[in-house]
Amino acid sequence: MTRSGRRSDSEGSGSVLGSDASMLSVADGLINNPERKKQIKIVGLNLGIAAACIIVFSPGFLGIELFGRSALEAAFGWTMIFLSAVGIIYGNYRLMAEPDKPIPREEYYKEELIKHRGMNEFEDIIELTIDQIARLEKKTKNIMIILAQIFGESEITCNKFASAIAEAKNAFFANIQIILNKLDAFDGEDYNFIRNGRNAEDVLKSTVEEKLAVYNNYESSIKSAAEDNEQILLMLDKLMFGISDLKCPESVQRGQMTEMIDDLIGQLKYYKK
Repeated sequence: MTRSGRRSDSEGSGSVLGSDASMLSVADGLINNPERKKQIKIVGLNLGIAAACIIVFSPGFLGIELFGRSALEAAFGWTMIFLSAVGIIYGNYRLMAEPDKPIPREEYYKEELIKHRGMNEFEDIIELTIDQIARLEKKTKNIMIILAQIFGESEITCNKFASAIAEAKNAFFANIQIILNKLDAFDGEDYNFIRNGRNAEDVLKSTVEEKLAVYNNYESSIKSAAEDNEQILLMLDKLMFGISDLKCPESVQRGQMTEMIDDLIGQLKYYKK
């Protein structure tokens, strides 16, 4: 009996782990899927052109007639058809021919930050940012594990959560990219040269002050991006605490989860660059 019980537990554990991996792959797929983004752009373009034609030619709206009331109206209608055709052909061609840009993954950002170790001016921020990446991965993984234990991986609510997590990661790594851009552009030698005042005799004092102000802007921008990421991590902590209280996929709790998703997405808009 004991052996069968252990086997049952093992099978159940394997099922949960498989579900966890599936849900994590959903979240990663939403972030690293340029093809899906291209498809959304194409659908949006065609729907927009179709909506414009409906507004122009539908009797319930402008009701333009190609062979009708006036030459001006006919000219406007044919111009609309021409522009719509050009928009569909050229717009779809450009979008379909557009090369897919590879989206960097977490390892890329960590490796790039490690390359900047040794910059004394930002050493603490660099180490903090590397640690933030590790904490983000741990938190998002734990959230998806909890969700998989409560809901089936095919649940619409879980997919919504995966989408919200993907948005949070996108905002997070956009801030990391800002930090990397600033670190790449920062000239530490020139900064130290100015700060130490070795060129005070050759350069006007106001110029020195302006240069120091520019370099101080580097520091404030990098710190601001790191602080925004701490806020995103805090939001994920609150989200994890909220879903950890859920026990079963009842309709009331589904409503609570939807509120959590909407709240997370609503807060993320303040941290998107």
